[in-house]
Amino acid sequence: MPSTLPAGTDIVAETEVKRSRFIAVLRRADRATEAQDFLDEQRRRYPDARHHCWAYITGDEPSELAERAGDDGEPGGTAGVPMLQVLRTRDLVDVAVVVTRYFGGVKLGAGGLVRAYSGAVAAVVDAAPLVGRERLELLTLEVGHDTAGRVEAELRGRGVAVVDTAYGAAAALTLATRDPARLADTVAEITAGAGELVPAGARWVDV
Repeated sequence: MPSTLPAGTDIVAETEVKRSRFIAVLRRADRATEAQDFLDEQRRRYPDARHHCWAYITGDEPSELAERAGDDGEPGGTAGVPMLQVLRTRDLVDVAVVVTRYFGGVKLGAGGLVRAYSGAVAAVVDAAPLVGRERLELLTLEVGHDTAGRVEAELRGRGVAVVDTAYGAAAALTLATRDPARLADTVAEITAGAGELVPAGARWVDV
């Protein structure tokens, strides 16, 4: 199962190799534009650093997958790609990582840079409170406004993922599940058989 980082959380880990300081920051990024904004933010935060190397993986479906990395002035292939490889190996999605380097005066060589940058990313991933990502079936349940609050509370109380609630002529709850038949039984019990589930596709969700 792929994993990601909860939204709104930055994880920071700092390592040192031969007096060079590596500051790795990991952030949730659901789109490539978010990863780019994150990189720009880190550059502003550490304007005096020599390098801001980066990597990101966004998109859950194969058709949406985007993987990018950059060395930011380090020798080609010694920073961004090794960083990206750590994200791949850990089966992470929808995340971006930036490693800022303050040069310590001692050259590390190509192999040393690869180990330093991949090690920095491994350290920040090890410190992260990761959550799983799973592709679940979506179903919509319409209920009256007078019962919507109770029904939603009971569903959540039984561990059902309510991913959206829309209010129109009725309240429409969008539910995510890996077991539609079991969910149908739960809905029937909560609504005394009055609730009807309508398929609404599928979505990757944090679980």
